Amino acid sequence: MFARLNYCYTTIICDLIIAYVLLMLCAAWVHADDSEAVATESPYFFVNSNDSATDRLPLKSTHVDVHIVGMIADVTIKQVYRNEGKRTIEARYVFPSSSQSAVYAMNVRLQDRVLSARLREKQQAKQEYETAKAQGKTAALLEQQRPNVFEMNVANILPNDEVVVELRYTELLTPRDMLYSFVFPTVVGPRYNSPQSSAAAEKWVSNPTLPQGVASTSPFKINVTMDSPIPVQMVSSPSHALRSDGLGTKHVSVMLGDSQIVNNNRDFVLRYRLAGEKIQSGLLLYRGKEENFFLGMIEPPKQIANPQIQPRDYIFVVDVSGSMQGYPLDITKQLLRNLIGGLRTTDTFNVMLFSGNSTMLAPQSLPATNSNIQRAIETIDEQQGGGSTEIVPALRQITQLFKEPDVSRSVIVITDGYVTVEDEVFKLIRQQLHQANVFAFGIGSSVNRVLIEGMARAGQGEPFIVTKPEEADEQAEHLRKMINAPVLTQVAAKITGVETYDIQPAVLADVLAGRPVMVMGKWRSQNDKAVIANLLVTGRSTEGAYQQQVSANSQDSIDNSALRLLWARQKIAELSDQEALEGNGSYKQQITDLALEYGLLSRYTSFVAVDEVVRNANPQDSDTVTQPLPLPEGVSNLAVGSTIPSTPEPNTWIALVLMLLMLGVMKFRGLKRVRTQV
Repeated sequence: MFARLNYCYTTIICDLIIAYVLLMLCAAWVHADDSEAVATESPYFFVNSNDSATDRLPLKSTHVDVHIVGMIADVTIKQVYRNEGKRTIEARYVFPSSSQSAVYAMNVRLQDRVLSARLREKQQAKQEYETAKAQGKTAALLEQQRPNVFEMNVANILPNDEVVVELRYTELLTPRDMLYSFVFPTVVGPRYNSPQSSAAAEKWVSNPTLPQGVASTSPFKINVTMDSPIPVQMVSSPSHALRSDGLGTKHVSVMLGDSQIVNNNRDFVLRYRLAGEKIQSGLLLYRGKEENFFLGMIEPPKQIANPQIQPRDYIFVVDVSGSMQGYPLDITKQLLRNLIGGLRTTDTFNVMLFSGNSTMLAPQSLPATNSNIQRAIETIDEQQGGGSTEIVPALRQITQLFKEPDVSRSVIVITDGYVTVEDEVFKLIRQQLHQANVFAFGIGSSVNRVLIEGMARAGQGEPFIVTKPEEADEQAEHLRKMINAPVLTQVAAKITGVETYDIQPAVLADVLAGRPVMVMGKWRSQNDKAVIANLLVTGRSTEGAYQQQVSANSQDSIDNSALRLLWARQKIAELSDQEALEGNGSYKQQITDLALEYGLLSRYTSFVAVDEVVRNANPQDSDTVTQPLPLPEGVSNLAVGSTIPSTPEPNTWIALVLMLLMLGVMKFRGLKRVRTQV
């Protein structure tokens, strides 16, 4: 009797536990499938309405014109919005830009009128826009959500209206190994928005996304013209097919290949090389009405093999979250096989895999033996990708790893960067990883370059972008060359002939292989006529003392007006970095004042354009539509929808399965015991 009663109670308890575990598994399955998770602060899949009265895809085309003069690019973007529905709409569109862009102008063409946008403090611009929208006026608002993510709002687009928004920005192109690159991002990848992040309430992250394999209906075109002081020797693109005219001359035009169907789901990358066997060092001057600016670039000495390279410790921090599933993770595996496989026997290393949680290959760094390297590669090859992207806890765990005091450590972070915690990451690296060099690899066709470049800048390292598996060998070799030894230390720059101030950067870091020394700032002179300035760069190379000098005449400064904007953009970036470190908006006023003075878009300033004609008599009846974005090439549906930080990871799934098996065994044994006693 007691045995049977005990069995009944055991059965009931086991059934309840199993039911609970199954319920948790079902809930976990719902949360783990990012495509089913729809939340206001997370990307979600776009579902077009059956209501034909409202145009849900108002962005009709994007056309980009690029003019490159030497190493400065000036870019004009034209976005065409047209309302093909029967109701008045407000169009909202989140789109990317270069992480180095200085956005300085916006115009809006409405029928036969051109509206010039005004730069305002962000909240003031928002208020002007909302007031115009409520009054039935057509208006446009451009806001910066990140240095490389913008949001455009266009209100009161009437049926059959065509609104053309024109943006202009400039950026500096820095060569590596004598190769210049211009990158135009075409899509914002879906961001994992951690509820613990300071950006958790930012609404731009909740942009709708087209499912994997569904292309955007908005065509994309780009044309590039190049004017160089010396002939352009080579142009190529790893991302798009190209046609070029004038190669081998100083004037080259580049356009997309005729036969290519272009989808705006990956970065447009243009690479070019100038004639000659080295980077063209030089000094540019600009004499303005109120301020004068300079930009200096000097090629570093060649790297010489050092037979006494010190042992190093390498920590590989690898993103295996849902957005990395498939193609990006395949690239990552290829890259890691190259990086880890190329370690020297004197090196040590460790591997962290992170998504919603993180795991280490070993409690402490391992010697780079063949068996340990093989173990690491096999562990990486087993990864499939899944879960959220908690990069901050992962990096925080790295700061706690033991390091021998006489060993140099390099932290290599590998991710697509689809997060919203950039400031938290930069702050952590500066404060807690300052004793290591941080190198960041962006993986995929449309990575978050602000995060990748910012991590490298904060960690005194270098950023890399790998878009295809075949680039893994080349980029791994670049990293090895840089880490082995800096080519120039104790770097200093001095300008004579004029008085200089507000120099960026204030302190020059050690120069790694393939990158020139860059310095910019302001200058003044009591001589109102032509002046000659000299830039002298000194340092220590592997062969001893090093110095190089270049000169410039202020009379040759007519075409260098972009230096004013580039300097201001660099200064704003420096203040933003410092603000991220100190927190509490401590540099908000300085950034706002600087952006307003130089007419630049920033996190605290926005462009707003308002038509003074009331065109919509019933603005309260307008629909707000958000233009969906395509998934970046190679990114799966798993990147969309999940904001649950506790999404089960592989270890959690294994634990749940083992629990079920144990409960099953317990129930079977209980049943067997009762039968035996009976």
